[in-house]
Amino acid sequence: MLELAARLRSLPRPDLAAALQSREFDASGVRDLFDLAEALLAPDSVDHAISRLDRRHLAVLAAASGIAGEHGDTTAEAIRAELARLGASADLTDAAADLLGDLANTLLVVRSDDHLHVPTAVTARLVARTPREVPTAEELAAPAPPVLVGVDDVDRSLLERRAAEAAYATVAATAELLAELGQQPARELAKGGLALPDSKRLAEAAGIALEGLPRLFHRADEAGLVVRDGAFWLESDLGAEWTQLSAAAKWRRLAECWRDRIPQPLRDLVGRRSESITATDLRDDVRWFYPAGGRWIDEGLDRLVDDAEALGLAVAGEPVGAGRLVLAGDIDRAARQLAAHFPPQVNKVYLQHDLTIVSPGPLEPALDARLRVFADVEGRDVASTYRVNAASVNRALAAGETAESILDFLRGLAIAGIPQPLAYLVGEAAARFGAVRVTAADESDAPARSSIRSDDEQLVGTLAVDQSLSSLGLRQVGPHRLLSRFPPEVVFWALSDARYPVAAEDANGDIVRLRRHRLAPAPPPPPKTDPIATMLDRVLDHGEDAATELAWLARQLEAAARAKETLTVTVRMPGGQTADYLLAPASVANGRLRARDRKADIERTLPLSAIAAVAPAPTGG
Repeated sequence: MLELAARLRSLPRPDLAAALQSREFDASGVRDLFDLAEALLAPDSVDHAISRLDRRHLAVLAAASGIAGEHGDTTAEAIRAELARLGASADLTDAAADLLGDLANTLLVVRSDDHLHVPTAVTARLVARTPREVPTAEELAAPAPPVLVGVDDVDRSLLERRAAEAAYATVAATAELLAELGQQPARELAKGGLALPDSKRLAEAAGIALEGLPRLFHRADEAGLVVRDGAFWLESDLGAEWTQLSAAAKWRRLAECWRDRIPQPLRDLVGRRSESITATDLRDDVRWFYPAGGRWIDEGLDRLVDDAEALGLAVAGEPVGAGRLVLAGDIDRAARQLAAHFPPQVNKVYLQHDLTIVSPGPLEPALDARLRVFADVEGRDVASTYRVNAASVNRALAAGETAESILDFLRGLAIAGIPQPLAYLVGEAAARFGAVRVTAADESDAPARSSIRSDDEQLVGTLAVDQSLSSLGLRQVGPHRLLSRFPPEVVFWALSDARYPVAAEDANGDIVRLRRHRLAPAPPPPPKTDPIATMLDRVLDHGEDAATELAWLARQLEAAARAKETLTVTVRMPGGQTADYLLAPASVANGRLRARDRKADIERTLPLSAIAAVAPAPTGG
């Protein structure tokens, strides 16, 4: 522990903070560097760090632990020689110095030039977990086993089609998720997770089971397509751009995010299997690569494999060409391969007399986005159905559309012209648009925030008694006017959803165009309280007295006394010379050390001011 504490003391604060970020430990009780070293060498902290090491780092750590002396000291050259003796490949022995540097950066070993110290606590945890959880040093150093390629009798064309179906379904469901978030954000619960009503709404819009929504939503979050703004999740600006891409380009973005979660060495490892990789093989390779991983590896694998199935990279655990290409980094080719089986996009639709619009295939993204402005999605599949109603047309008029712009767009989109009922509905909705006006209330109307007016007294009366609007708390203050305590935008969309011909206006009575679709930019995450920084403020800022060499010396001796360690203590003699004593510290008090002299077998009491240095006892001492 003394060596680790000294190492912690010598590190610049940025380097120390970076090293501590890679470790898991309880920082709440850490008061000084010795407490910190103790926390880092606690069994749980060491186990957590070991479980995150890949096979190469574990091999180097096991070799170092195996040849370190009683006090854990060795050299980089000795570790290289030990790896060679264990049968390691030349690549591993050549990389030993860099791997040792990584281990030092995670504070599992203490490095000083070519000298290395492996804390006994680290060695003890390795020994305790070998060979039940961690392979032996010989097994860790051994090269990867050869791959046995079996006979593949699976119908590859069938697998490719099924993979494409799964990939397209995931892309389509994600697009519908974003479209629904664009219409209405989803609330995040304080305890985590989406509110149940929003989860049900999003799952229904995406056309998936409720239990499948968390994974779909998480993929969209990882790809940056959604962003949290306060307590609500919205479509991000990146998500809005993504929805305008082709299906193949949309899939490519999701596949890139999947691949980026796999460490590069593991991608190379999996690539060994070439044509024979399956979900079982992937699990075997990951467990081989992270032999001490345990539960966190299994949970990560479950997610990785589930996402691979959803993205068409594997089908029921069987490999597909797209999966191998993605792992190899050729994502463009993988996208082309899958897209060959995607349903072709169309740019024409059928307009029906029952006010529905039927797209015989996936509508081009730009056309689909424009159509959704004045039509609601009723059925989403390879062939999709939209429905036009008075409320949807009113929504489009509020966003700046006109009857002419809507009908012109439909004429260019229709395969066989515009049916009379549809043209009549658009015209009638445009004629009635603005029969109800919403604006900000006057200050004299406080606490009301919105004012609703209409020239139609009967319509105002209907609004006042409409139970679907009861949440707005409408209060009639005249034959043509109502008030609400909610903001004008909230009132406007509530009236629009209730299918009233509502328009928003400003203080001058001019119509204001509103769009419900709100995008959230993907800003850098807000600053959070950093427990590591807080702890370092406490540990490193003790004032001048605590920072003196004498205080540091006292803490080393106190730690040795607690750990019952024997030290080499260098003492200044009266004539200016120094003498080394092999001492087992018992206590430090009032500026004096009381210790047992191991060689003379007597108790000595020394003033701390007479001690020039302390060091671990030599091996065999």
